[in-house]
Amino acid sequence: MMKTTLFKVGAAALVLAAAAVPAAAQELKIGYVNSERVLRDSTPAKAAQSKLEAEFGKRDRELNDQAGKLKAAADKLDKDAPTLGEAERNRRQRELVEQDRDLQRKRREFQEDLNQRKNEELASVVERANRVIKQIFDQEKYDLILQEVVFAGPRVDITDKVIKSLNAAAAPGK
Repeated sequence: MMKTTLFKVGAAALVLAAAAVPAAAQELKIGYVNSERVLRDSTPAKAAQSKLEAEFGKRDRELNDQAGKLKAAADKLDKDAPTLGEAERNRRQRELVEQDRDLQRKRREFQEDLNQRKNEELASVVERANRVIKQIFDQEKYDLILQEVVFAGPRVDITDKVIKSLNAAAAPGK
């Protein structure tokens, strides 16, 4: 009786193993997307970068001009210091310190505003890229698509396909 039960269990295990072989023999379809390249090389990413440069370029130039004027005023004070009275020298130094503080505050505000807008623009590009990746996943019947990996061979790298699809979707008339 014990041998018969063991035989039945063993036979059942063999049947299950045999049934699993065709499923295991099917190759998994895996893809990899280099997110950094998508966010650097795709048309929507480049458009977002251009938009940010247009939006923040003037303000950046104004801050650089203000920094140049502050440096020129500091150089002039250094040059004139030996001939200035103590009260005048102290007054101009206080003005320079106040102007520097104002410039640093404006730079911090500029950087915060730029970072916020950059995050908004990148989030939009990432959302579009994820939709394209999902579309490729569904259409080409992938089992798995990864974005962050340590190593990936060219056989599984679908980054160019994602970039081309993003570019096509961003083309005028679409």
